[in-house]
Amino acid sequence: MPLFGKKDPAKKSKKDSDKQPSVEDKYILKELLGTGAFSEVRLAESKEKPGQMFAVKIIDKKALKGKEDSLENEIKVLRRFSASPQRSGESSSSESSEETPWLKHPNIVQLLETFEDKHKVYLIMELVTGGELFDRIVEKGSYTEKDASDLIRQVLEAVDYMHEQGVVHRDLKPENLLYYSHDEDSKIMISDFGLSKMEDSGIMATACGTPGYVAPEVLAQKPYGKAVDVWSIGVISYILLCGYPPFYDENDANLFAQILKGEFEFDSPYWDDISESAKDFIRQLMCVDVEKRFTCRQALAHPWISGNAASNKNIHGTVSEQLKKNFAKSRWKQLMNAIAMVHKMQRLALNNSSSMDVDEAHKCTTIEEEAEGEEEASIPCSRSDTADEADGSRQHSYQHGNQLQ
Repeated sequence: MPLFGKKDPAKKSKKDSDKQPSVEDKYILKELLGTGAFSEVRLAESKEKPGQMFAVKIIDKKALKGKEDSLENEIKVLRRFSASPQRSGESSSSESSEETPWLKHPNIVQLLETFEDKHKVYLIMELVTGGELFDRIVEKGSYTEKDASDLIRQVLEAVDYMHEQGVVHRDLKPENLLYYSHDEDSKIMISDFGLSKMEDSGIMATACGTPGYVAPEVLAQKPYGKAVDVWSIGVISYILLCGYPPFYDENDANLFAQILKGEFEFDSPYWDDISESAKDFIRQLMCVDVEKRFTCRQALAHPWISGNAASNKNIHGTVSEQLKKNFAKSRWKQLMNAIAMVHKMQRLALNNSSSMDVDEAHKCTTIEEEAEGEEEASIPCSRSDTADEADGSRQHSYQHGNQLQ
């Protein structure tokens, strides 16, 4: 079924289209899992296979008006990483099967099917129930460098696979890393492809992503590519080992300046028990010089990932304490004006003659707003130092805001 009423070359006649099943024909929509600005996520049970559960993302067309291209882009990317995705009513020989080879990775959330009616678009997704990365770490009784290394290895393998297929995620952050199940040995899944981009779709220069995780070249409004994902993985790795982000300031301009310079430290005492191999790994991923920054393949070969360099010392106490202080989920979202942020980005582009296309920036809006929902959403934007605690521990407040758009 074509999205937003676009003509489908595979459609033979109106009579044929009338036979296409609706989402209600194939699924029983159940309880609400989360809500966003113009979508909601519900549990869905297959009618063909009772007991088989999925997540269905229901997108309001009216609320999405003007951002249709972003949704089309998200679906295109998700289809590329799905086993055999179909639009409702499609056969395996339809036009969608000819668009691109179907690819699949065990650490990427799968899109299984799409439906559309007059008012809504429905995305049938693989159900992921294990919760967010940081929540799981806090709940654990033990947590080591080796655990962090294993987590990052899975992310690197999935992103390396994406990069091989010409896809750049552009918004890797902890909120988009979910555990598949509640099993102790559950795998990590990458979600939210709303800002992802196919490399063959043109030069990437639009500033988008989440400020604390975005690469310097994005802030500098330079053309960029796959390396932006590697930088984000470096930021996530840093947080996994200490519980706080490498860049923080209550002022966005200062935060961006830190990122542009690549200024971060391994503060004592939080990094005293972390191996030199881990620190070297992070430096290689968070290198401002794109030409010298590791690729995913190089990162996978680093001793901290592929060897025995990751320590088995329990760091759960320190890391979980900092995660709870710095990444506590907010009950509200700080709303930011997208165009105002674009103008701020333009002013920060030091000695850069290129200007950002505001219309293009509007297109760079995430469509995954998220199974997380308003009450669940936690989108870090900036962090500010506050006075040290009486016990000498490091205390920061982490502000929440929208993504760069």
